[in-house]
Amino acid sequence: MIRFESEQTLYCVKRKFWPLLLSSHVLVFLVWINFPELVLSQTLLDKPTPPEGMVLISGGIFTMGSNAEYSFVNERPAHRVRLSDFMIDKFAVTNRDFAKFVEATNYKTVAERELDWEAIKQQVPPGTPKPPESEFVPGSVVFRPTREAVPLSDLSQWWHWTVGANWRHPEGPESNIEDRWDHPVVHIAFEDAEAYAKWIGKRIPTEAEWEFAARGGLDQSRYAWGDEERPGGKFQVNRWDGKFPYTNTKQDGFIGTSPVGKFPANGYGLFDMGGNVWNWCSDIYAADTFAKRAGDPQFCTNPRDLPPRAGQDPIPGDPSPPTVPGALRRVIKGGSFLCHPDYCESYRPAARRGVPPDTGTSHIGFRCVQDVPVKK
Repeated sequence: MIRFESEQTLYCVKRKFWPLLLSSHVLVFLVWINFPELVLSQTLLDKPTPPEGMVLISGGIFTMGSNAEYSFVNERPAHRVRLSDFMIDKFAVTNRDFAKFVEATNYKTVAERELDWEAIKQQVPPGTPKPPESEFVPGSVVFRPTREAVPLSDLSQWWHWTVGANWRHPEGPESNIEDRWDHPVVHIAFEDAEAYAKWIGKRIPTEAEWEFAARGGLDQSRYAWGDEERPGGKFQVNRWDGKFPYTNTKQDGFIGTSPVGKFPANGYGLFDMGGNVWNWCSDIYAADTFAKRAGDPQFCTNPRDLPPRAGQDPIPGDPSPPTVPGALRRVIKGGSFLCHPDYCESYRPAARRGVPPDTGTSHIGFRCVQDVPVKK
C-alpha cells in the first residue's frame, strides 16, 4: 500500500519520478501523484494478460439467482456468492473451433456414436422396453416448429429424435455447416464439451462463474444489459420472435443460430451470454440448490458442488423436472434462439435448467474458462 502523507512528500515524489512518465507505468504514477488519498493494491498491477479470445474477470461478491416476480423457483432465493478471478471465452465455441479439435484428435461426439442401452436406461422411466436393434443408430434431438399452437407443457411436440443429426449436420443428414463455421457448435453432450476444454487447456465454467460473467457488472439486473428487454426497440439477443413454437417472424434477423458476436457485448466484453445457444456448466443440477446453499459461507465461496440434501426431493414449479427421479443432470445457462418472453425468457442471467449430460440438442453449446495462476 502507498500513501502520501504531506504536500512536501508529494512534491518530492513528483520531481524524483518525473522521468518515469515516459515509461509504460505513466498512468499508475499519475494516479499516485494526483490522488494521494487513493490506496492502490499491488494485486491490481499483477493481473495477468488473458489469452487471445478470453476476458479476465476479476473476482468479487455478487448476488446470484433472483427473487423477482418473473423468476422461476429454481432461481430462488437470491444469495451472495464470492468468486476468485478467472478468465472466460468472449464467444461460444464455434463450428470452426470444434472442427480443429476433431481434426487434431479424431474425436467422435456422443451424437456420432452407436447408442448404449445401459446408459439410456438411466435416463428413461423404469420398465421402459428396449427398442429394436435397428433403432440403435447415432443421432440427436432436433427442434422442429409445429404447424399451429400446441400445449407448451408438451416438449415432444417440437423436439424430435433425428437419426444422423450431430454437430456436422445440425438438422439431420441432409443439412451441413458449410455456411455456419462462425455459428456456435451444437449437438454437444457434456462429455464432448469437457473433452474439447481439456484439449485446449481450459475447463467448463461453474454455474456461479457463468452467471457472474453474464451479468457484466450489473448486479441483479433482469438481463445482461439492464432491465429493459429491447432498449430503443433493438434486439439484444438472438431469441424467438413471434408465436412459439410455430411462427418465427425473424425480427432479430435469424431463425436458428446466429454467428457469434452478432449482438452487443455485455459490460465485460462477452458476447451471446444470453440467447443463441445454451451453455453447459460443470455443476450438477438440482432445483433447490440455492435454497440449500443460501446463507452458508462454506457453499457460497467458489461453489462447485451440490450442498448437502440438495436434489433429494421434487420441487413444485421446477422448470426442469427430472424424467427419472435421481437421474444425474448438469446445469445449462443462457437460453437460446428458442426462448421467448412469453414462454421461458431464459436468456436472463439467473435462469437455469438441468439436462442429462449425455444429451446434445440443436440449441446447446458451450464456452470455456481458465483459472488465473496464483503468484507465489
